[in-house]
Amino acid sequence: MADDHTAQGPTTGVTPHLTIPSRGGQAAIEFYTRAFGAVEVRRMLAEDGERLMHAHLTINGGSVMLNDEFPEMNGEQDIVPKGVTLHLQVDDADEWWKRALLAGGVPLFPLADQFWGDRYGQIRDPFGHTWSIGSPVKAK
Repeated sequence: MADDHTAQGPTTGVTPHLTIPSRGGQAAIEFYTRAFGAVEVRRMLAEDGERLMHAHLTINGGSVMLNDEFPEMNGEQDIVPKGVTLHLQVDDADEWWKRALLAGGVPLFPLADQFWGDRYGQIRDPFGHTWSIGSPVKAK
């Protein structure tokens, strides 16, 4: 099996790449580490030594890339993410949910047993991104 995670970043597949508003990139790495057990693969700061140019994390076995916004590159500031939910299919949704809330996530859709057979809920992270967490409903 080919290794699709290099020090530079993943080399195959589709990888979410999050732009973090208000110079929050480095804080986002800390949040994702506490909330989702992220492992930092690489961090590269911009020439100003402050803004995050590029980071590669692994979360639950998959890659996530992120960077601070650079309005001088695209003319936008304080980007508010819309239209995307990052889903985590995990072994224990309750454990992941609790950890995400303790780290500062805000519930959007309460974690509960769903008709399709998963325990599922959604949170918003402190940077405006929506995350869903799900696992199969445990037998009672």
